[in-house]
Amino acid sequence: MMKLDSAIDTLNEKIGFYGSYLVLPLIAVVGWEVMMRYGFNAPTSWAFEMTVFLYGVHYSIALGYAHKHNTHVAIDVFESRLSERSRTILRICTNVVLFLPAIGLLTFYTSQLAFFSWRQWEHASSSWAPALYPYKTIMAIGFILLLLQGIAKLIQDIRSLKEIH
Repeated sequence: MMKLDSAIDTLNEKIGFYGSYLVLPLIAVVGWEVMMRYGFNAPTSWAFEMTVFLYGVHYSIALGYAHKHNTHVAIDVFESRLSERSRTILRICTNVVLFLPAIGLLTFYTSQLAFFSWRQWEHASSSWAPALYPYKTIMAIGFILLLLQGIAKLIQDIRSLKEIH
């Protein structure tokens, strides 16, 4: 079990690190659009959708990384008043009762969306008409990574509960 959670941590760490570089093409596309729109009065037909896709991919693949580093929004008012053992038990319970079922369903449904998108060779209904199936696949992968990170955190919390007296 120690290898599984460690492998998931490493996977999300690397994907999060390399995925962070997606901000560079995002900046380039936004800069290009601003220059074309305001400098030459010739807006592009593709830049807005491209920024949505790049940001969506950037966001999606960073879900597991953010969960690994506890950077998602959390309300610690009650948890901070608990002992370390009680906090760990609370994290285990919320992971099993709320996180894993909710993210499991999101993973299942985004995977279905990706599958059906590939089956139909889905494209956007804009004038640029980019393919949507790769984007939907990356959304599903993002939720898979988040679900895996939730499992890794559960394993780590169970292990740490055994160590806390």
